[in-house]
Amino acid sequence: MAAPLIHTARSAALFCSQLSACDLPHDTGLGPAEVTAAVAAALASHGGSPGCAARVAAEYGDHPETASARMQWALQVVQRAFPCG
Repeated sequence: MAAPLIHTARSAALFCSQLSACDLPHDTGLGPAEVTAAVAAALASHGGSPGCAARVAAEYGDHPETASARMQWALQVVQRAFPCG
């Protein structure tokens, strides 16, 4: 099943955020408050959802070897933080 649109938008913004998978303990995840803050900051600094989507596209073009793994991380973090949308 495809991710709800809000998951997609949050994941793109989290992809663009300053958070890194390396910064997180492996046994704990980010909660909704931390994800929301990171997403809001990324949206503000990249001009909203369209800017985040453009950044994601650029990263896939410039760094395809790392972009896919980062997007998988972002999707997983968003799904864990917001399991019902």
